[in-house]
Amino acid sequence: MPVSYRDIAADLRQQISEGRYMPGNKLPMLTELQTTYGAGYQTVRSAIALLEQEGLVVAVRRRGTIVRERPEKKRVTRSRQVFRDEIGYYFDPTAQPWVALKPPAVRWDIVPVDLAAMMGLGTGSEVLIRDRVMGDPETRKPKQLATSYLPADVARGTRLAEADTGPGGIYDRLEEMGHRPLHWREGVSARMPSPEEAQALNLPADVGVPLLRVVRVAASPSGEVLELNDTRMSAEEFEIGYSIRRHSSARLSDVDDDEDEH
Repeated sequence: MPVSYRDIAADLRQQISEGRYMPGNKLPMLTELQTTYGAGYQTVRSAIALLEQEGLVVAVRRRGTIVRERPEKKRVTRSRQVFRDEIGYYFDPTAQPWVALKPPAVRWDIVPVDLAAMMGLGTGSEVLIRDRVMGDPETRKPKQLATSYLPADVARGTRLAEADTGPGGIYDRLEEMGHRPLHWREGVSARMPSPEEAQALNLPADVGVPLLRVVRVAASPSGEVLELNDTRMSAEEFEIGYSIRRHSSARLSDVDDDEDEH
């Protein structure tokens, strides 16, 4: 049975995973791979293309196919707490030093279909959208995209619709409007970026790097959704981390207790 391009890709992927090909190393030439696997040119080329799509290798002009170097991941710790500094509320100590790299883009538009139900809105409802690019204040390198969606009946005619919402940002304004204390909940997922998102985050154009997506909802004490925040960052550069606490049902057994005493 002839070898398939998926078989070749799986074997090369395994060799990269095991360190036989390290970041920066060059894979064998296509003609060498043809001989190694007893496969035709197009089969070998399709295998390499698949590894390129996965972000494992990159084609470099005059060098060949190179195992791609990846940045060391930084952990975004979600401690299930909300913090506050002199600027206002924040949810992640890793991102706390980051700043808006340019003024927010503020506009009125239709709520995205995949977010409407989370906000308790019908399809086609109008919302206020605030887009921000957050990044390192020194290097000016973008780190995350943060988009806030606010229901029209909450935001219209208020400072929430202005570019500068004042000290404490939108959460202080919402609490001043009588929606205190705010409550938050969030979920983490991943998806591929749009071309605009990839450009804004300086993601490589020739490699499929997914987005890590944190969607957070801010609600009033009655449960009314006042804002949905959709934060996206490179899943290659960041990972979500959190501590795991021992539940009362997972208490140490008597045997463990005895062993701990010795």
